[in-house]
Amino acid sequence: MPTPPLAALPIRRLTLRDLPACADLSEDRGWPREEHKWGFLLTAGKGYGIDDPEGGLVSACVVTEYGVPDRPELGAIGMVLVAERHARRGVGRRLMRHVLSTMSTTPLTLHATSHGRPLYEELGFKATGRAEMVRGRFVPGGPEPEVATRPATAEDLTAILRLDAQAFGTDRTHLITRLPAFADRVRVAVAGGEIIGYAAAWPNMDTHVVGPLIGRDTETAKALIASLAAHTDRPLRTDIDVRHEELLAWVKEHGLASIAFNSVMTYGMTELPGDWTRRFAPLTVAAG
Repeated sequence: MPTPPLAALPIRRLTLRDLPACADLSEDRGWPREEHKWGFLLTAGKGYGIDDPEGGLVSACVVTEYGVPDRPELGAIGMVLVAERHARRGVGRRLMRHVLSTMSTTPLTLHATSHGRPLYEELGFKATGRAEMVRGRFVPGGPEPEVATRPATAEDLTAILRLDAQAFGTDRTHLITRLPAFADRVRVAVAGGEIIGYAAAWPNMDTHVVGPLIGRDTETAKALIASLAAHTDRPLRTDIDVRHEELLAWVKEHGLASIAFNSVMTYGMTELPGDWTRRFAPLTVAAG
């Protein structure tokens, strides 16, 4: 039988059964397989993909929705990939148009590489910020952060969710409640008996990714990073909003180096909701 043209291949919802194919697609484009992250996103969000008649996936992406169930206030698009053998043939554009149609009037955000940004601009996304990816082995030194931290407990969940909603701008309970199973460490910062910040470190290949990183101020963010670094022998990686210049300078003084920049882009809104001054790093750029 003749192979149907790409434009005729249906777009369908992905499930956890598609995790190996998603990881294969990542590897095909030179990305790490990131099965741990793919599994998290496919359960917390909605995956979309196009099957290749010859096996595997032609393309895939994940949308993570936030806010009231069935009435999302924000959607984050991530893991947009097209197999190398099908690249530059309009597949990514078609998949993105499907997502835009499915999400209707819901405002959207994504982190774009320089390679992907032209397509997103063509579709109507606007660059509204930047994030700097840093990576390296954290080297202690200098004045100790004055903010106290400790491991998070189940009793902290209500306070964490309240703090997170204020900083992020909408509810993401379905993500935060998955952190204990997804992350190796979740810690909170405390002052005067009140939780003023929290952060997680989750495994990604040979690193621990720090995210989310939410804090009352820069000193809180420093304390959380230092406390997470003290409990791992892996290099750290995180994506910090470039407006947090003091934190970026501090992590570079402690051994992390800049490895990439991404454009933070929005669709249907002029800026992200919430309080950016307390939002230092995302859980993952794929989830906004």
